[in-house]
Amino acid sequence: MIKVNCTHMKNFISFIYQVHLLPSGVFVMGSDKHARLCTDCASLPSLESTPASPKVPSHTPYLLIGGGTASFAAARSIRARDPGAKVLIVTDEPDLPYMRPPLSKELWFSDDPSVTETLRFKQWNGKERSIYFQPPSFYINPEDLDSAENGGVAVLTGKKVIHMDVRGNKVKLDDNTEISYDKCLIATGGVPRNLQAIERAGEEVMKRTTLFRKVSDFKSLEKVSRNIKSITIIGGGFLGSELACALGRRSTDSGLEVIQMYPEKGNMGKVLPEYLSNWTTEKVKKEGVKIISEALVKSVTCKDDKLEIQLKDGRLVKTDHIVAAVGLEPNVDLAKSAGLEVDSDFGGYRVNAELQARSNIWVAGDAACFYDIRLGRRRVEHHDHAVVSGRLAGENMTGASKPYWHQSMFWSDLGPDVGYEAIGIVDSSLPTVGVFAKATAKDTPKAATEKSGTGIRSESETEDTAVSPVASSTPTPAVEQHKDNYGKGVIFYLRDKVVVGIILWNVFNRMPIARKIIKDGEEHADLNEVAKLFNIHED
Repeated sequence: MIKVNCTHMKNFISFIYQVHLLPSGVFVMGSDKHARLCTDCASLPSLESTPASPKVPSHTPYLLIGGGTASFAAARSIRARDPGAKVLIVTDEPDLPYMRPPLSKELWFSDDPSVTETLRFKQWNGKERSIYFQPPSFYINPEDLDSAENGGVAVLTGKKVIHMDVRGNKVKLDDNTEISYDKCLIATGGVPRNLQAIERAGEEVMKRTTLFRKVSDFKSLEKVSRNIKSITIIGGGFLGSELACALGRRSTDSGLEVIQMYPEKGNMGKVLPEYLSNWTTEKVKKEGVKIISEALVKSVTCKDDKLEIQLKDGRLVKTDHIVAAVGLEPNVDLAKSAGLEVDSDFGGYRVNAELQARSNIWVAGDAACFYDIRLGRRRVEHHDHAVVSGRLAGENMTGASKPYWHQSMFWSDLGPDVGYEAIGIVDSSLPTVGVFAKATAKDTPKAATEKSGTGIRSESETEDTAVSPVASSTPTPAVEQHKDNYGKGVIFYLRDKVVVGIILWNVFNRMPIARKIIKDGEEHADLNEVAKLFNIHED
């Protein structure tokens, strides 16, 4: 902090606060302008990009806690139904709302050396876009929210809500500022889990460990990966496999050793049936990744400037850096002060089918444990769910009273050539039936985005509905669970003989059909016939 004794400087700073405050809560001061005002202060350190403390509204009709996808979707939904609405988003991150999927997907495949600064990426279809949903000009300044004639969306960055007074309809920030509200959304997301073995290992190991979640994590890991010889990703799920493929592809040019270890037998072992998990693992290996399966970490130590990962079966792995991708813990820090119920089975704030926790409090995104009227109580940690639940919460905050019936989807791309989209409950412990066909050049994520025009596939499909899909007339061969080439196909997940989950493997733009099958909730005597609806045998 800089102590200012110069009257000219104080007046100038006051002027800057009034005129040049950006939505992000940062003001940019031209020191050369000040030098012309007062040469006595020419030796002061530059104040460019110094965080400001904007005047926070004491009251807002709509308060959204959290600055992620669910929160932004809610803000857009509120404004669509109530065009004059005044919406305040409070986030502890320094960034305006952005989408997380590209942090582990497309950004890593960028050829732009300044990608960590621009945060722009080329989608598989070649079109470029930013990870930010909207530019700063879309938002209004928090201190202008009260007086905004037509309302608007303001974002208060770098501030955390630490206490919630539900009866008094107000919250307290970490700087003791209080804000009252009429309606409130909790969209606090989650925090990455860590391994106890790493937490116990001490500061030196933690310094060389990345818990991947935010923009800052992408920036630091991207830099680290260019300056080390070996990196180990612990975790075989969506995030771990995506990062392994992204870094593995880069390793062919840089000589970086990329290791992925996990307790399962193969990649995505908790999601994919074993035969498809094994096939996926071979694909990941071809991306330049060394796989260590059935690996349970016993301890991690730092020795001779290397991290040594001791596995429970005696294997020892030496590496320079660790990425722990072992799941997400829903952020329920406000549960105690707010008196809100946390679900003991799934975690997250327990809400009803309309995403309500209390009469004027809603929860959306990763932090919501909601009642799915088709599949029962659930908690979902995917981008499309954040979009759909945020949008629904926004509608219900403006009086819609709609239940959550829409089945959100999720997707994962292991590079531009292998991708899948899924819906419902996809758990490898459930019985599955897979129907596969030979893939063609158009059966890739790259080709799919070239056709749809978007890389964030959920945004293009969430409004679509399937009424009466036309089945392919091509004869369907028997279920092909034991062939070596799973180019494209459909995997059905069953519970009590009813389809509760579907994975479309290198099959794109068919999600509305899958959604309808799950919504209907019927028993199917022959899933080969159901698979015909997806036309997977057409060239």
